[in-house]
Formats: sequence, structure tokens, C-alpha cells
Amino acid sequence: MAKPPSEKLPEVVLFTDGGCSGNPGPGGWAYVLRHPASGKELEASGAERQTTNNRMEMLAVIQGLQALKRPTHVQLVTDSVYVGRGIKEWMPKWKANGWRRRSGKHWAEVKNEDLWRHLDELLQEHQVDFVHVRGHSGHPENERCDRLAVAAYQKYL
Repeated sequence: MAKPPSEKLPEVVLFTDGGCSGNPGPGGWAYVLRHPASGKELEASGAERQTTNNRMEMLAVIQGLQALKRPTHVQLVTDSVYVGRGIKEWMPKWKANGWRRRSGKHWAEVKNEDLWRHLDELLQEHQVDFVHVRGHSGHPENERCDRLAVAAYQKYL
């Protein structure tokens, strides 16, 4: 359950990235979770043999949020426009429409619905603010996550 905005939550910064060698292809995800008050950091990464860029971007966010032990105010820093627009714009509409999206005059399935539903559950626990950074633009933590994600999927090449 989301905490009321008036209640002071612990604050963290979650940097994420995901990518693939080919799309679809072997893919990796990574996050760096920073607690600014203490200076502590946690990083993790993982990979799948056959996946897509968007799934890896989402999985990085999901894994980072799952690492939190209690409701937290999270500044999510990612280069994924897909994740950002999904959280801010698309997901509320999909939920209102029974997890369906408009495709012309017809209803269509939501791509990556399993991950969107999981992300939705996590967003109920935490207060998340989305911050977009350009990928491969020299942002230190984004570059670090990119290196971790690429290293994670190397075993499948």
C-alpha cells in the first residue's frame, strides 16, 4: 500500500539500464541503488538468453524496487522512455481498460503485461519519481548500469 505523501519516507536513488544484443536476443539488466543519507550503494545485474530491450529495461526497475525492504521515496533515473511513459501515461489507461490497449478501432493485449502488472504492484508500495537521462551520454551511473547489463548477457553470446 502506498504511503501518504505527508509521511516522511526514506529516500533512495535507483539508477537502471537494460539492453540486448539483438532485439530480441540475449539481454541483461542492471541497477545501482543509492541511499544518499548513508552513502551506501547496492548493485545487481542479471541476464536472459532470449528477450527484448524493453523487457530488460523493465526488469532492471522491478529488481531495484524489489530490493527495498520498506516503503520508500525513490528517484528512478533511467534512459528508458518506454518505462517512463509506461509508468506516467500508459499504465493508468491500461488498468482502467482491463489491461488492454487501443489498436486502431480494436482492443489489443498490452505488450509485456506480466512485467507491467508486477511493476504496478511495486509502485503501490513506493513513491516513485521518474527522471529521464539520455543513454550513452556520459551519465556516470547510467554508464555503469549499461556496463553491468552488457557484462551480464555476455555468457549467452
